[in-house]
Amino acid sequence: MALPVQDQVKYWGITSTVFLVALWFLGDVILPFVLAGAIAYFLDPVADRLEGMGCSRAAATTIITLVVILIFVVMVLAVVPTLVSQATSLIQTAPQLASDLQTFLTTRFPQLLEPDSAVSQALAAIGEQVQTKGGALLQTALTSAASLLNVAILLVIVPVVAFYLLLDWDNMIAKIDGLLPRDHAPVIRMLSLQIDQTLASFVRGMGTVCLILGTYYAISLMLVGLQFGLVVGFIAGLITFIPYVGALVGGALAIGLGLFQFWGDWMSLGLVAAIFGLGQVIEGNVLTPKLVGSSVGLHPVWLMFALTVFGTLFGFVGMLVAVPVAAAIGVLVRYAADQYKASRLYTGQIGRQAEQKDG
Repeated sequence: MALPVQDQVKYWGITSTVFLVALWFLGDVILPFVLAGAIAYFLDPVADRLEGMGCSRAAATTIITLVVILIFVVMVLAVVPTLVSQATSLIQTAPQLASDLQTFLTTRFPQLLEPDSAVSQALAAIGEQVQTKGGALLQTALTSAASLLNVAILLVIVPVVAFYLLLDWDNMIAKIDGLLPRDHAPVIRMLSLQIDQTLASFVRGMGTVCLILGTYYAISLMLVGLQFGLVVGFIAGLITFIPYVGALVGGALAIGLGLFQFWGDWMSLGLVAAIFGLGQVIEGNVLTPKLVGSSVGLHPVWLMFALTVFGTLFGFVGMLVAVPVAAAIGVLVRYAADQYKASRLYTGQIGRQAEQKDG
């Protein structure tokens, strides 16, 4: 006989509480395992496709690992130093950019910026704050990333754990399926499939879109000659998962920097604007429909709310698990809404009369 509903709610509530408490206290410890799990989940379809082509699971995992390591080494040697250099230069030149903007506005709109006006003082304060806080933040990040522990985590623990998770992914899923409560196994499988489809569409699809667009923006802006093109492309690609925000933020940043670098060279400024316009066309008409699909089930507002809450409560690990948790909650809420609409609480007397008439 199945457990009463009250007992089931109690046990699932205890499970959720244990998960959140573990996330709270073990955030730094489980970080490499969460990263490895995300990598394995992202690459599992590639391994399945290689298996379909005749490779064993071990051979498929080995091929994927070698390719990923090769790409990582190339990125570290060719891209990361330039990215860090440009980010550092951008932070250091921020006060000069603010000063140039103040001079530009003062020259063309003298009534807007008086020497002692609030706008003039705000621009100067912004430049100083960006240089001070941005430089300190960058230095802290670089120092943390350069520590021996973090290097060991990124270069040893994460790849090794990701390799074994990817190798045993199908076996782990089968064992988890075997532990499901028998009465609820069909419903849990259905909900898990919907969560997986949502995550696959968003994480894998939008991750690929972000990577493609970030690479496109960075290379195109650098070819145009924008001084901080790689940083702008990285930022625009990183936040592309929020519709239109990546292009708007990246475009505003690129055009703003281009105004100082290309003032009077309207052809170069036009090319910068055209790069982001073309990127939006490609994203909206090719990349997102092909890689993500028309219905993902993760509204941007809900996603940002989940990222903010979990990031605030659990730090960087919380931000990593925010998307899966948001997807799971979204699926569960839609399922609960469907059950509610099919219940007597929703249909009421009208629903009962309709059922009697149909009967």
